[in-house]
Amino acid sequence: MNWITDWNIDKTWTLFLDRDGVLNRKIDAGYVLHWNEFEFMDGVMDIMPLFRKTFGKIVVVTNQQGIGKGLMPEEDLLDIFEKMQEAFLKIGVEVDCYYYCPHLQSQQCRCRKPNAGMGYQAQADFPEIVFEKSVMIGDSISDMQFGRKLGTKTILLTNGRPTPKNKNLIDLRYLNLQEMKQRFDD
Repeated sequence: MNWITDWNIDKTWTLFLDRDGVLNRKIDAGYVLHWNEFEFMDGVMDIMPLFRKTFGKIVVVTNQQGIGKGLMPEEDLLDIFEKMQEAFLKIGVEVDCYYYCPHLQSQQCRCRKPNAGMGYQAQADFPEIVFEKSVMIGDSISDMQFGRKLGTKTILLTNGRPTPKNKNLIDLRYLNLQEMKQRFDD
């Protein structure tokens, strides 16, 4: 399935991307606290130019409760975003904006996924975003719930884990962005 053509995606669409487990490797039972711990997932640099060519907006939305836990200052997260952007710019890709929730899960704030606050903030900053013409790519059920609350299409990256039972939240699933790119090349 070529979901880009099947869903009639064009430059009027927005792509929402989770960070950890989608763009970069997660640290088991921990957090990426510094750029030297950051490692792009396989396939990211191959598929990002396709995303940039296809979507009008690319937005990263990420929960970062390591800040709320006092494990990292906000400045270190912003440094990671800046270095991510520099790496993307080297391949001709600009991410339009990076949104993050620094709050603890226990705080149940509106911006922490699965709540939709970061999506609404993106739409406030970019009024041309239409959620029904958006795709959320993530690696967790909370990412899929975030997408559904906004009314986006959803794509789950399993990273080798079994597909969750909440299949009604997932429009498509792939192992990772590398597999997604290979499907385009087929």
